[in-house]
Amino acid sequence: MSLIPKSHPRAKSLLIREKLVNGFDKGLVAKEGLLAQGRGEAFDYLLGEKTGKAAKHAIKVAAAQLLLADMPIISVNGNIAALCPKQIIRLSKQIKAKLEVNLFYTNEKRKKAIIKTLKNNGAREILGTNPASSVKLPGIDSARRIVDKNGIFSADVVVVPLEDGDRTMALRKAGKIVITFDLNPLSRTSQTANITIVDNVTRAIDLLINESKKLSKKNQKSLQKIVTGFDNKKNLRENIIQIKNNLTRRAGIA
Repeated sequence: MSLIPKSHPRAKSLLIREKLVNGFDKGLVAKEGLLAQGRGEAFDYLLGEKTGKAAKHAIKVAAAQLLLADMPIISVNGNIAALCPKQIIRLSKQIKAKLEVNLFYTNEKRKKAIIKTLKNNGAREILGTNPASSVKLPGIDSARRIVDKNGIFSADVVVVPLEDGDRTMALRKAGKIVITFDLNPLSRTSQTANITIVDNVTRAIDLLINESKKLSKKNQKSLQKIVTGFDNKKNLRENIIQIKNNLTRRAGIA
């Protein structure tokens, strides 16, 4: 039995790991998704395993951008379905966004498992399941180029949690506003997205839901002001400074 208190960040990390392993056993998560989680844990440790000031700012901007969107879409992969299916569905309802399953390592069995999980957690409409509505997103070679013409292909704002850099770049070139969660502020995804939330998605998703609720009372002019004043590159630099400060403090360097 673990002696780590449930409120301790380490306990939360172990719970996340357990959810992903269970997701792998259920066919939701690819083995490559487990490797990606390992990289994420390392960066989360460097960030202090907490949501920093820069991440909170990005969350507020993301909420405002989603409320301004004409057609927001949330892209769902296996890791998201395993880690926070209830929260991603709550977010979709809060911002009136559709869900679309989009996988890098794709197969029909895994896709069906993800769809089943989403439906079991309250999702009604799930895009990316009908071959007749599939189109190709230009500028990408992986299976993620296959998107729904009524979803990501037509969206103005796309939320891409735990994304790969190639598709982020392709989405930007296609004129989409991209919001991502990425624990590595130096990744291509982080550097390419319009709004990067440098935080663990399991922490940030609830904050994004709550911020969306608060900002839903604002008018469009107020929301636009929040978005217009945001500089993603500057925000990423602030996250890097947070990592440096954490390293300095933990190393005991004056």
